[in-house]
Amino acid sequence: MPIKKTILLGERLIQKNLISRQGLDRALREHERTGRFLGATVVNLGLIKEEELCPVLSEHLKIPYVKIKELIIAPSVLEKVSAKYACHYKIIPVKFDKADLTIAVTDPLDIKTLDDLRLFLGYEVVAVLATESDIIEAIRKYYGLGAETIEEIIDTSDKAEVAARLALPTAKVEDIEDLAGDASIIKFVNQIFMQAVKDSATDIHIEPYEDEIKVRYRIDGLLYDISVPPNIKYFQSAIVSRIKIMANLDIAERRLPQDGRIKIKLWTEELDLRISTLPTQFGESVDIRLLSGSMIYSLKNLGLLNSDLKILEGIIKKPHGIIFVTGPTGSGKTTTLYACLSRINRKDKKIITIEDPIEYQLKGITQIQIHPRIGLSFATGLRSMLRHDPDIMMVGEVRDFETAEITIRVALTGHLVFSTLHTNDAAGGITRLLDMGIEPYLAASSVECFIAQRLVRVICQRCKAEKKPDKRILKDLGIREKDSGRLTIYEGKGCESCKFTGYRGRTGIYEFLLINEDIHELILRRVSANQIKRKALELGMHTLRMDGWEKVKKGTTTIDEVIRVTEED
Repeated sequence: MPIKKTILLGERLIQKNLISRQGLDRALREHERTGRFLGATVVNLGLIKEEELCPVLSEHLKIPYVKIKELIIAPSVLEKVSAKYACHYKIIPVKFDKADLTIAVTDPLDIKTLDDLRLFLGYEVVAVLATESDIIEAIRKYYGLGAETIEEIIDTSDKAEVAARLALPTAKVEDIEDLAGDASIIKFVNQIFMQAVKDSATDIHIEPYEDEIKVRYRIDGLLYDISVPPNIKYFQSAIVSRIKIMANLDIAERRLPQDGRIKIKLWTEELDLRISTLPTQFGESVDIRLLSGSMIYSLKNLGLLNSDLKILEGIIKKPHGIIFVTGPTGSGKTTTLYACLSRINRKDKKIITIEDPIEYQLKGITQIQIHPRIGLSFATGLRSMLRHDPDIMMVGEVRDFETAEITIRVALTGHLVFSTLHTNDAAGGITRLLDMGIEPYLAASSVECFIAQRLVRVICQRCKAEKKPDKRILKDLGIREKDSGRLTIYEGKGCESCKFTGYRGRTGIYEFLLINEDIHELILRRVSANQIKRKALELGMHTLRMDGWEKVKKGTTTIDEVIRVTEED
């Protein structure tokens, strides 16, 4: 690019107060060293954002600037450029008119690339300007995740031959294993993992159907479809086999469920992937749970109100008793238990856990994985743990009478025990124990507290905006209508950062039921969970929904989100 234009662009950025003179000098030195486009250089140096640069560059070069997210690109236009070219050159076709193909690019002054595209595509290419992040997102949206990788495989083999070779009834294990080790399949599986980490997903679901394979990510508790190329269906067995090989599973066994683990490092983060396969009518379905090895567990990060935090800090320091955390699968029970254990983990304490599965490794804590097939259940593991002189124990889940009885007797003999139950609320934990066959006096004497919890999505900080509350919910919030003018609540408008959901991240809402003398008496009388809950409310307990309302008033989450996760409340 001529030096005159470079200086003009730099001066224009200074005129618009987007960069300083010192910043421009630094960018020009880097530009002369690398020969890269000055616009790309100032962005890479962090002097300016792409979104700020592009309008200025458009004005400077007299080239239109397009926001791809606001466009709907027709399939007939996308067909003009293969996924391979789109990914290699970082371009996206946006319009086709007769013989002219309009393509969004990041560097409209790269004449060599534009000439190459004219030659390869056979059309007159008209360049428009777009941000690199917009182009990459559009490629993934319109072509599908890893589309260029699948195209590479298709290009080097016959589609019909691949489909026939990998058809489930006749596929040979050695054929699948060979293709599973192919560089392109390895690359595609890695792309699935990498995108999941970028999107902050907690689970990856790979689901086979009659004429397609779906890939879905669970983000902030909800499932989202991920766009993948339709040709992925020809490589279903190879993709599953690649994941099985990584998890040291038997790739020849497709009739039975299998479980395994993979440890990987992406960028600077170490991840522990929990793999589970399930045989279905159209092949094996795979669920991958993503667990961060660098996760820090802290009671202060759980989202507890100050009053609840003081209660929890107090009960976990008790020398004996049981603390039960209740809630459905995926409500964050394990995270709460790990945070409690991390808080009381000291050199003078012996802590042993028995779990199914062990989700995270905790330093200084002895962790046991149950194996029911060989007779190592929660109950048998608990008996053996007592011989190792523990001070504190954690039982992953109390599922049956035997485990519940041993857990209670362990607590009564001077141990602090943490465990979980699957109930809708804290009061339901009591009736659950009694339904298992536990005597009321044992339950009342051993349990210190039941903690019910759920996870609610947090409002995205980038698009957070004030919202006028609906008069119908003022009563639930405990606020008089005449005081509503002083109430400020928020919602997320939706932006690129939160993928236009209005939420980013999750926090907990809690319900603490302390077993005091009044509750103790009700347990002995075997009253219903509703009666216990009513008494607890009289004594000052707040429900899951009440805790959620407090977080609404603090601007953490929204009314709709609290209602969604506490429908039974």
